[in-house]
Amino acid sequence: MADVAVVTDSTAYLPDELIERHGIKVVPLYIVFGGDRTVHETDITDYPAFFDELRAAETLPTTSQPSVGDFIEVYEPLLADGRDVMSLHISGGLSGTPEAARQAAEALERDGKGGERIRGFDSATAAGGLGLLCLVAAAGAEAGADLDAIDARVREARGELKMWFAVDTLEFLKRGGRIGAASAWIGSTLKVKPILTVEGEMTPVERVRTSARMFERLVDYARQRHDSGADAWAVQHINAADQCSRLEERCREIFGRPPVIASEIGPVLSAHTGPGLLGVGGLPERFLR
Repeated sequence: MADVAVVTDSTAYLPDELIERHGIKVVPLYIVFGGDRTVHETDITDYPAFFDELRAAETLPTTSQPSVGDFIEVYEPLLADGRDVMSLHISGGLSGTPEAARQAAEALERDGKGGERIRGFDSATAAGGLGLLCLVAAAGAEAGADLDAIDARVREARGELKMWFAVDTLEFLKRGGRIGAASAWIGSTLKVKPILTVEGEMTPVERVRTSARMFERLVDYARQRHDSGADAWAVQHINAADQCSRLEERCREIFGRPPVIASEIGPVLSAHTGPGLLGVGGLPERFLR
């Protein structure tokens, strides 16, 4: 068992196999339906039914960060076992999750339970980007690095990370209030397919006019990653499995290797972006060794 435990939240959308292989602890966010039904994101496994409900909803479900108590419940046993904790989370510009994690660490420190041995990290990204950074932390832990070295490695990796995602429409982001700097695109008379990234908040990259062009631009971005030596890549989707399979096939030709992460993004981010998202990106493979 590594001396440093890696903790993240459910918005990394890491495949179960990677979570189990690396012993990563996951603290789930919440989906709130109509104000009267609150569910752990990780308890929602029937994604098609969720998307049916999302499309039909007059009012979108809302999302909620984990509570301080949720984090304490995960941190406390790890600290009691003598382990340090590297805790990596969705951008604080999108969620209060990093702040809840910070408050939990402070509470455990006040109570003399080792909270000072928790290192929180606001990833300033989400989904595949967060997932890749978790794997960077896990690789460091498994190599026997201490908490300071892992923290430094994750921060360096974040500087080399680039992720892009394309959505069918900005309407869900607009309705959910998470549109960030892309708000300037609302009201355009053009029917466009937005391509965005997350750098603290949702950040616009470009607009294209067709789904075919959107797909090819994502392939172009993947090629940029390969050309810059960032060959640890990830591909993700929301309710777009066929398109994601095509994107993965094209990217395998570019990178000459399988993705580090290939998964479906779950309900919390889906509630904000809507179905039809495709995402791709990566970082240099050396960070995972």
